[in-house]
Amino acid sequence: MATALSFSSSLSSSNLTSILKNPRISSLPISNHLFIASSSSSAPKARFVARRQESVSVTPLQRPLLEYMSLPASQYSVLDAERIERVDDNTFRCYVYRFKFFAFEVCPVLLVKVEEQPNGCCIKLLSCELEGSPIVVAQNNKFDASMENRISCHSSGSISSVEKLTSDTTIEVNIEIPFAFRAIPVQAIESSGAQVLEQILKIMLPRFMAQLVKDYQAWASGDSTRQALGTGQI
Repeated sequence: MATALSFSSSLSSSNLTSILKNPRISSLPISNHLFIASSSSSAPKARFVARRQESVSVTPLQRPLLEYMSLPASQYSVLDAERIERVDDNTFRCYVYRFKFFAFEVCPVLLVKVEEQPNGCCIKLLSCELEGSPIVVAQNNKFDASMENRISCHSSGSISSVEKLTSDTTIEVNIEIPFAFRAIPVQAIESSGAQVLEQILKIMLPRFMAQLVKDYQAWASGDSTRQALGTGQI
């Protein structure tokens, strides 16, 4: 499957701003010490989890969707060459859009691996590194994250003009709670953090699936160039 790996780089600064304006988040006592967290192993921690499934109907063309989904990772198209680079046959580095998080610049860089499966693939996060303002970079040892995006195609088994492409995604982030937030109950922090992740998936997955369908259509029509369609812009 020539997957649109820009799934992990589809969030614009304007979309993030709208998320951060959510009253449940903006009511938190934010200060310029937001990112300063204790390195002590006894520092309180929070866990954010979000899950979302997105499906899209696909009209089969000259070449079957299942055949497309069964392509080896070496034949995948990254679609957006400005944001995605191939590390090896099944590993990719994804540069998320640089955005402002309060007073700081943040640019997550994701390393993901694609595992082939019988009717699709699974994109797994290997590592996440923060680039941007010095105080943001200093937080790289204060959190860990995991992500799985299982992409599959489904057919009813009967003669049908439409098949279904599904993306089932789970994201989990575990962080040390910055000192500025420690007066807030952990449950409230986790609820707000999960809401941010859910909104991010709500924005990213539909665009990802649309790119995937376009790439299938190019492949099915016999386009052997499989050139990246994206330009780094939303």
